[in-house]
Amino acid sequence: MIKDNEKFCKSAKGIKLIFFDVDGTLTDGKIYMGNSGELFKAFDIKDGCGIHDILPKLGVVPVVITARKSEIVLNRCKELGITECYQGIRDKLSKMSEIAEKYGLQKNENGIFEEAAYMGDDIIDIECMKHCGMVACPNDAVREVKEISDFIAEHNGGNGAVREFIDNIDYFKLNKS
Repeated sequence: MIKDNEKFCKSAKGIKLIFFDVDGTLTDGKIYMGNSGELFKAFDIKDGCGIHDILPKLGVVPVVITARKSEIVLNRCKELGITECYQGIRDKLSKMSEIAEKYGLQKNENGIFEEAAYMGDDIIDIECMKHCGMVACPNDAVREVKEISDFIAEHNGGNGAVREFIDNIDYFKLNKS
């Protein structure tokens, strides 16, 4: 659900970076653990296609910033061609700002990176969301995240929410004047 079509359309046209949380956004948020640690995470193939095949044609760079560390995430990022993958990051805002500046994005007078989007699902993502020009979340995100999101997917995290967001950016970036 797009909260404001006009704002979304305007923002989509300028997006150069999309920051993604992992657990609860790219995955369903469940962590499967055995005696020796994390065993697996489930990722949606359509989300992967959106990241790997659609974002490059739009000139948008995907960036993963997650508080947890996992070889699984590193492997998935390699598979999707995500070169900007940062794990074990609790201060996501500092890392996001560093990456945005690396790609030449400037903050506006309100401290917002207008050419950046952020998709997350929980309270750890809120500070980053407040500093991006476009904010999205899966349908099963926490209430506080939904309240500040420009786009709330119909799908839950790890079940096509990321692809839904990318498809909407694709539509407005390429097809709307």
